[in-house]
Amino acid sequence: MAAFARRTGLSPAVENPQRYLWTDAFAVCNFLELFERTIDQGHRRYATELIDQVHSVLGRFRRDEGRAGWISGLNDETGRNYPTAGGLRIGKPLKERGVDEVIDEQLEWDRDGQYFHYLTKWMHALCQAAFVMRSREYAQWAGDLAHTAFKSFMRRSGSGKPIGVYWKMSTDLSRPLVPAMGLHDALDGFVTFREVQHAIAKVSGDAEADELGEASETLFALCEHGQWATGDPLGIGGLLFDACRLCQLVGQKNGRQLRLLEDVMQGSEYGLMIMLQTGYLKQPAEHRLAFRELGLAIGLRAVPIIARTFQNERKAFGSRPSLLRSIDLLLPYERLSDEIIDLWLPYAELPDESWRAHQDINEVMLATAMAPSTFLSVGERIS
Repeated sequence: MAAFARRTGLSPAVENPQRYLWTDAFAVCNFLELFERTIDQGHRRYATELIDQVHSVLGRFRRDEGRAGWISGLNDETGRNYPTAGGLRIGKPLKERGVDEVIDEQLEWDRDGQYFHYLTKWMHALCQAAFVMRSREYAQWAGDLAHTAFKSFMRRSGSGKPIGVYWKMSTDLSRPLVPAMGLHDALDGFVTFREVQHAIAKVSGDAEADELGEASETLFALCEHGQWATGDPLGIGGLLFDACRLCQLVGQKNGRQLRLLEDVMQGSEYGLMIMLQTGYLKQPAEHRLAFRELGLAIGLRAVPIIARTFQNERKAFGSRPSLLRSIDLLLPYERLSDEIIDLWLPYAELPDESWRAHQDINEVMLATAMAPSTFLSVGERIS
């Protein structure tokens, strides 16, 4: 993480730091984890400086875009006080596609804009910062970002009924860049919004804080009866991350949410079986992407937490044989986390060309997989 800080211009700070929202969300949680383990104020400083730098860089328009200032349109002083009000850019190397440009599906992966599932990762990082630092400001910034994301990314029918979540929007959130909808975006949004509600209520001391209630219910309605199974390792890891957070939100459970938790765990289970049957993890390392597998490793680290939470909160969960079955089937596969880490750790120490192509995201997610307690928490750190 210290090498990441130097390499990306965090510390020592440089004029044009290299910020990327997904990677930086994991990095904030890692620095908070290091601070919690060591009480070294340097790690705490890394986390706060990274948050500030992300907002200063990704909360503003690119220098090569012909626009300047906060993407929210707020003036400089107000923008600093509400840095997430306009959302946050991805941080891709190329500027977003112009209004009159024809979409190039391959090139679009390298173009800037805003991703819903990156915004939710940043909301999660801000919530963790709010708890570790007892900061109402971080929790409120997460809430501001949730409001903006819901308002801008919600896809509606001609009659105005919500039907899904756009996958990618323009930097100023005025138009969808990719009209498709992410497979798990509504689920990720629902769980993250519940986490933001939880953080605001806990950190502010206001148990009635529920400004995201309507947005959460709308996203939850999109999740009911969803099909979650995927053979993508990063997708499976994301499902387990969502399940881990959902099961920890004690006091916010009800029958419908518990059924969703069961469905997500079953989807994780089926997806893992699909992936293993394809022999994905038996391919040569040069044909694989480390960060996608490390996402799975992080998700598998969540399974024992889900199991402990289920056992400790049996009264809240009630009789859930389907959930217990999924937990029992997934628990033995936690060992895959160690196998994935053992495979990729030597590449972090002696990187080859393929590792360097995604070095920041690979190394930050490797660090999370090795010490995931803060990342997998929704409040108090999990031991």
